[in-house]
Amino acid sequence: MRLKPLVFLLANAAIVSPAAAEQALPELTVSGAPLPAVESNNPSPVAEVTQDQIREINVVNVEDAVKYTPSLFVRKRYVGDTNGIVATRTTGSVQSADSLVYVDGLLLSNLLGNSYSFPPRWGLVGAEEIDTIDVMHGPFSALLPGNSAGATVLMTTKTPEAFEAHARALVFSQPDYKQYGTDDSYSGHQEQASLGARAGRLTWSFLANHLDSHGQPMNFATAPVPGTPGAGGTPVNGAVPFNSATNVPSVVFGATSIDHTVQDTAKIRLTYDFTPSTRGALTYGYIRNDSFTDTRTYLTDAATGAAVWGGTVNVDGYKYNLGTRLAPTDSDTENTLLGLSLGSTLSPDWRVEFSASDYRTPTNVSRTPTTATASAQPGTDGGAGRTVFGDGTGWRTLDARAIWKSPRRLHEVAFGYHYDRYHIESRTFTATNWRDESSIGDAPTGAFEGDTRTDALFVQDAWKLLPRWTLIAGVRQERWQALDGARYGTTAFRDPTGAMVNRFEYGDRNENFTSPKLSLAWQATPEWRLRASVARAYRMPTVSELFQTETRGSTTYVSDPNLKPEKILATDLSAEGRAWGGNLRVSVFDSHTDDALYSQTDVSVSPNVTSVQNIDRIRVTGAEIVYDAQNWLIDRLDISGSLTYADSEILANAASPESVGKDVPRVPDWRASLFATYRFDDRWSGSLGARYSGLQYGRLDNLDTNHDDTGGVGSYFVVDARVGYRFSRLMRASVGVDNLNNAKYFIGPHPFPQRTWLAELRLDY
Repeated sequence: MRLKPLVFLLANAAIVSPAAAEQALPELTVSGAPLPAVESNNPSPVAEVTQDQIREINVVNVEDAVKYTPSLFVRKRYVGDTNGIVATRTTGSVQSADSLVYVDGLLLSNLLGNSYSFPPRWGLVGAEEIDTIDVMHGPFSALLPGNSAGATVLMTTKTPEAFEAHARALVFSQPDYKQYGTDDSYSGHQEQASLGARAGRLTWSFLANHLDSHGQPMNFATAPVPGTPGAGGTPVNGAVPFNSATNVPSVVFGATSIDHTVQDTAKIRLTYDFTPSTRGALTYGYIRNDSFTDTRTYLTDAATGAAVWGGTVNVDGYKYNLGTRLAPTDSDTENTLLGLSLGSTLSPDWRVEFSASDYRTPTNVSRTPTTATASAQPGTDGGAGRTVFGDGTGWRTLDARAIWKSPRRLHEVAFGYHYDRYHIESRTFTATNWRDESSIGDAPTGAFEGDTRTDALFVQDAWKLLPRWTLIAGVRQERWQALDGARYGTTAFRDPTGAMVNRFEYGDRNENFTSPKLSLAWQATPEWRLRASVARAYRMPTVSELFQTETRGSTTYVSDPNLKPEKILATDLSAEGRAWGGNLRVSVFDSHTDDALYSQTDVSVSPNVTSVQNIDRIRVTGAEIVYDAQNWLIDRLDISGSLTYADSEILANAASPESVGKDVPRVPDWRASLFATYRFDDRWSGSLGARYSGLQYGRLDNLDTNHDDTGGVGSYFVVDARVGYRFSRLMRASVGVDNLNNAKYFIGPHPFPQRTWLAELRLDY
């Protein structure tokens, strides 16, 4: 993807001689809106994706647009996956709270938790409305919280200046998916439309999106072998042998989490130009997701040939209790985003920016049977179950910034205030009929809730020390609170004092943290710049890490209200400029984290137990090379590519000494991407992309050495391709394929898509 030219490079390009250095640089007039303060004078490595590039990528959901971005990985397991969290060069694919995603300055990251269950709300953005996507690595800006330790993704949508309309219809299919005992096809379709126009000072834009997708199995019902010896249970055929991630001989009983998701999105954005230099914007977005995750048993009764879904079965003389391994799940969620922003250039020296957002989940209900023998079979209803409500969960944010430029433009100072508050609540009920909410009990069998709040003040000064030297210094002061945490259960549990209680209210916490930042840039030549950045950052525990203790489905979550925040010391040394007809960046980076927050799941017990803990110290050190060029070697050929190496290590972990010296989970040693587009003529274009990820582990102790079966975290090499034809200025058709080479790889228990075909028809007016 394209390297983002920085303001410093452009401003200093004219400084080529001592004589020129003695003269004041002329004021640069830039048409269009000024860069937001977060991007202006940004001390982090940056890559950019444009709308023109997006049109050459196989994009269904907007997160597909960043799949070739340097050192970035989005954990998207199938089309319509709502758990697509961001992994970076220093953070793994279950650390959702260590990266940030924004659209038009409004937060989409779900910082209620730190796992695959808390992904950014990508669905509130349509690929057609994107103007640019900027990706910044590291916590080097004082304007951003410590959650930027991995990366910050800034999406900017287009503001229409005249009437415009866009529509596209897309179909996709995995026609021949094979894994263990599954041999099936999975497909879906998407329809998306957007409209926009300007009426005097007012501009409006509207987005509607409908997605109907059938994903491949996301999990498998498994058990280690041998089971309990004996002649009891129903003799069955069809169990598939395999080795677990830790090389334990195991069997697969069936495929689970086969998601049929139907998503509908509507969003309206209004902007109003109060004056030529003052613009306000109002955004309202709504997304609904109806999801049914089905199962398929591999087992048949050895005597009758009938499908077996539950109970005790006998495989080769050993007994296994299937329990609810083959139980489906039905869920419905609704999410809304209300955002307000204002930007005003008060004078040549002053600019102010304001944004506020209110994200809510008015509907969040999940239903699961607890009697899989009777109710998990296709076409059946009834049976006891569990219903979980998460209604009322959400967050609010506010950012107010002012930017001052000194008269001689030697200083550009940004300062301001940040506020956020996160609220989570969950209530679990038993139900006599798991599909019928009217059958639930009068009182919850378990519940938890809690809040966190952050108030922050920050200041950052970009100081032009000399014509070729710029120093960026900043500091962020944060007051963090954990509030109103409580847990309830009909079955008594032990509180922190050891007493048996049915309800416990956690004590509030109130803590303060200071995060200094420093960056020094040197314009070595008109085309080359060197920059060194160092930053301290704190990633606060999320409200779910503090308070979520419950059993949901096949997993029990255990929280800790006394978790410490992550304390991050990050450094980056980068050189970027022109080389070989394109743009080149070389970076060396390092991140040391004390009290790193990690969630680990013990799958040896049923239900599985997931707990969050502080790891005393980890580090990730590496190097990154990024290159892009237009008309590379020949006319009409554009390329971009990256190569990243990361050496990670757990330096200290008193809670698990056997993990010391091991690799940090989910951080691969190598990651690479390559994307090339060729325009054959004014009508035909083609693109080819490749993605590679190397060796990584899913466990702290690195005992998961089998990377090629369910439960393992695999390496992969994937090739994608696309061909587009423009019939006219208004109409274009494209055909593409993801995973052309049909690679089979896993991330934990989840298999990624195999070869998937896409066809798209697009209209642009």
